[in-house]
Amino acid sequence: MGIIYTYSEARQKLAKVLDQETTEGEVLIKRKDGRVFLIKPLNEKKSPLDVPSVDLNISTAELVKIIRESRERKG
Repeated sequence: MGIIYTYSEARQKLAKVLDQETTEGEVLIKRKDGRVFLIKPLNEKKSPLDVPSVDLNISTAELVKIIRESRERKG
């Protein structure tokens, strides 16, 4: 489990709490009445089309030539 702060500590040290949440993954805040709240990072949704690029070390003209040749073989 994560680090536990009291409500008052969390309020006074909000920047530190958020920094620790970033490094630890989650932080717990406990209120006087015993309720505990979890703060954790929000995972941003990314496009499935957002993929890392691959450096093939070829020019655009070479790539177009390869694609055309491939299409001609299939055609």
